[in-house]
Amino acid sequence: MSATTTMAPKFSVLTTPCRLCFKAAKWLPVIFIVTVVVWSYYAYVIQLNIGTIANIIEKCFYLIAYHVLLGLFLWAYWQTIFTDIGTVPKQFRLPPTELDRYESAETEEVRRDVLERFIQKQSLPVYNRTMTGDIRYCDKCVQIKPDRCHHCSVCGVCVLKLDHHCPWVNNCVAFTNYKFFILFLGYALLYCLFIGATTLQYFIKFWKVREKNELGEEGKFHILFVFFVSIMFAISLVSLFGYHIFLVVKNRSTLESFRAPIFRLNHAWLQDKDGFSLGAFNNFVEVFGDNKKLWFLPVASSLGDGVSYPVRGQQPPSTTTATTSPVQSYGSTQTSLGDGVTYPQRCVDEDTDDLLGARQRWAEDEEENELVCTGYANNHTHALEEVVVQGNHTNPV
Repeated sequence: MSATTTMAPKFSVLTTPCRLCFKAAKWLPVIFIVTVVVWSYYAYVIQLNIGTIANIIEKCFYLIAYHVLLGLFLWAYWQTIFTDIGTVPKQFRLPPTELDRYESAETEEVRRDVLERFIQKQSLPVYNRTMTGDIRYCDKCVQIKPDRCHHCSVCGVCVLKLDHHCPWVNNCVAFTNYKFFILFLGYALLYCLFIGATTLQYFIKFWKVREKNELGEEGKFHILFVFFVSIMFAISLVSLFGYHIFLVVKNRSTLESFRAPIFRLNHAWLQDKDGFSLGAFNNFVEVFGDNKKLWFLPVASSLGDGVSYPVRGQQPPSTTTATTSPVQSYGSTQTSLGDGVTYPQRCVDEDTDDLLGARQRWAEDEEENELVCTGYANNHTHALEEVVVQGNHTNPV
């Protein structure tokens, strides 16, 4: 026992400097980006606009447009880096008693039963499962994973709607800062294209001018280099930005594009890459918000709480979600009918339905006690029977 207590401080002393060095090393990509931006400012503003361009109107136009793009670019970059990642609410963490039962279980069936009972008790909005139909559980964080949540090995925590961990921002790109990341890529691309387009004529002039006194050697070098660097970054950014725009339109994350989430399909747990897709426009609004004035500003406007998401062809649970912030349900605004066990579901038209729309496609026939959903009718002799749901998903067991 004494040996254990004496070894622990030595281990802590040895690892603390390593941890500090590792944390400092993670900021190197960010420092590199900032250094490139500072140098590009010097090359474009000082060497090109102040030292080379003689036309006052052209100079003023370039400087105003440049500083607007630079401000938006740095604003989005700052928001992406320093926005706190979305962590899982404490309601998803197993209490000590449930944790003891889970860890002491001898079979997988017992563990599954513990998690299922806990979900029902907490009324957790969990649709996704593993390939075997098990609840997604993180052994490191000792908690159930909400839909679209994954564990980040770099940050060491489970992150809501994790897209990926980006070393260039030293942060996870996830639910809380995904909009900022998209704007950062977009404004960075515009920043590079603007520099490349406005320095092109002076880049050509560099090769034609022979007299050193017209363009100094230092100015020539900076104009030449800033043109090449801007074009190089623009080529890499256009593919990355285009890919993430595609993900936004399809309502997928980078992780989900490589490994599709698993839903309950035809009484089996199957992968569905479009399970969260609500149509191109609705998917865009889910990320950028419903206020058009804030779409292209790096301010928080994304819809939802990062825990529960509307599912295509499926109505969210009617029970109140136990989370730290209220769950915003995009598809259920009407009072539920039925026996409290089975519920009618609204079928989503991906192209025309509003994300927050309350249009309902089923009606009640009081004489026949008949519910109609998307053209199919079920005649029953009892007061109310189960409703046949037309959608891509059925409620998970």
